[in-house]
Amino acid sequence: MPHDQHSTGPGADEEADAQKWAGAGRARTVVLASPRSFCAGVERAIEVVETLLDQRESTGQPVYVRKQIVHNGHVVRDLEQRGAVFVDRLDAVPDGALVVFSAHGVSPAVRAEARDRGLRVVDATCPLVTKVHSEARRFASRNETVVLIGHAGHEEVEGTLGEAPRSSVLVETVEQVAELDLPEDAGIAYLTQTTLAAEETRDVIAALKDRFPRAHGPGADDICYATTNRQLAVEAVAAEADTVLVVGSANSSNSVRLVEVCRRIGTPAHLIEDAGAIRPEWIADADTVGLTAGASTPPPLVEGVITFLRTLGPVTVAERTTTIEDVRFAPPATVRT
Repeated sequence: MPHDQHSTGPGADEEADAQKWAGAGRARTVVLASPRSFCAGVERAIEVVETLLDQRESTGQPVYVRKQIVHNGHVVRDLEQRGAVFVDRLDAVPDGALVVFSAHGVSPAVRAEARDRGLRVVDATCPLVTKVHSEARRFASRNETVVLIGHAGHEEVEGTLGEAPRSSVLVETVEQVAELDLPEDAGIAYLTQTTLAAEETRDVIAALKDRFPRAHGPGADDICYATTNRQLAVEAVAAEADTVLVVGSANSSNSVRLVEVCRRIGTPAHLIEDAGAIRPEWIADADTVGLTAGASTPPPLVEGVITFLRTLGPVTVAERTTTIEDVRFAPPATVRT
């Protein structure tokens, strides 16, 4: 049985590990959260790279991608095997080459660097992230201070802060709101990272409005529909599960938030890259296992978890659907056929 992210069974020298898995063998129910896995922005970004790789077969031009196209290790490795070249910085891309900007967006400074070096850019930024960038510019143009609620170091946050660096501040928690060094009567507009937990974000916004009564946000929530939908779905599943498995990468903000949602209501939850990361003690006593996946997680990885659980005993699969998603984003004009 799995004992790391890549193995599928214990070796001969892992008898103790095998005994643990034997103890996890039982019949169980798997309750699937729906919606789960890919959202429209992720599908669009991956399709951009796949289309360019298909075109590369005839043009011979390498396809560079700045940062991970989406935050999932399996997706990145698959595209690398097909020929995509992932780089952390634009200076790793040869002058004049083709480069894709990831779904998380980039700052104007990155765009300017690409333009100055003659790079041919295909922008795979999620349209919902682009919306937040536009809002940052609009609020800053009104001489308002933009308070961005998000996680420091996340690529989406870096890109949004870069839209109005002299007018923006970042807060992550209610406590940081209290520490803001701004006049009480300051003109303040708030924005949020698109992949945050809705409940946690509401608390920060409430604290901001309590301290700065004139603070206001955009006309529509910045937290994207897919993030909210997946959180509501996993909350419903967690209410009836003994434990919840969330398939996603550790650097996937929306996947991490799904784990937090479950734990907030008292259900144990674990983030796994794939079935190979499951630990026997997580499920040994679980008759009902909740299962979901972050918005950047390929659907086959969810099926892989179910397949593995079937090796431990009979599995009954039930699905809990809280909403139906029918959103689709058109590809950038530069890759439309």
